[in-house]
Amino acid sequence: MPNNSSSEDRIVTVPNVITLVRLACLPLFVWLLLGAENALLAGALLGALGGTDWVDGWYARKFNQISTVGKIFDPVVDRLLFFVSIVAIIIAGAAPLWFCIAVLVREIAIALATLLLVAFGARRIDVTWMGKAATFGLMFAFPGFLWASTSWPLQSTFEVLAWICAVPALLASYYAAALYVPLGLRALHDGRAPRHRGD
Repeated sequence: MPNNSSSEDRIVTVPNVITLVRLACLPLFVWLLLGAENALLAGALLGALGGTDWVDGWYARKFNQISTVGKIFDPVVDRLLFFVSIVAIIIAGAAPLWFCIAVLVREIAIALATLLLVAFGARRIDVTWMGKAATFGLMFAFPGFLWASTSWPLQSTFEVLAWICAVPALLASYYAAALYVPLGLRALHDGRAPRHRGD
C-alpha cells in the first residue's frame, strides 16, 4: 500500500518541473511583448503557459505526483504570471484596461487574503475547481487580446474569441473568490483550534 504522506513530501516531480519552466518563461514573455514588440509570439507563449497549467495538474492527479510543494508552488506561479503578464499587457496597451484592472483587483484581493490567513494561523486552502477553471479561461483570453492587437488577418476573429473566454472567466473568477470566503473562515478556525486546545 503506497505511503501517501511520503509521496506528498516529494519536491522534484514532473508537475513541479513544468511549473518551474512556466515561471522561467515569464521574463521571455515580457521581452517578447515589450522588448521585441511581438504581440503574436507573446500571445502564443502566454497561451502555452496557460495550457501547461492544466497539464501539470492533470499529470499530478493521473500519475499520483501530487505534492505539498506543488499545491503551494503552482498557485503562487499562477499569481505571478497574472501580475507580471497583465502589467506588461497594460503597458503595451494590448487589452481593454478595465478588464485588466478587474482581473488585477481580484488577484490582489486573493493574494492579500491568503497572506492574512497565513499570518493568523489558518490551515492551507486547496485551489477550487472553479478557481482553476477561471484561471484557465483568463489565460486564454489574454492571448486572444494580444493577437487581436496585431495586424494579423484574423485579428477580428481573435478579438471575438477573446471576449468569449474573457467574460465567463472573469465572472467565474469573482464567483470563485466569493466561494473562498467560507473556506477561508473554516481554514482559520481549523488552524487556530489546536492552539486554543493547547493553551
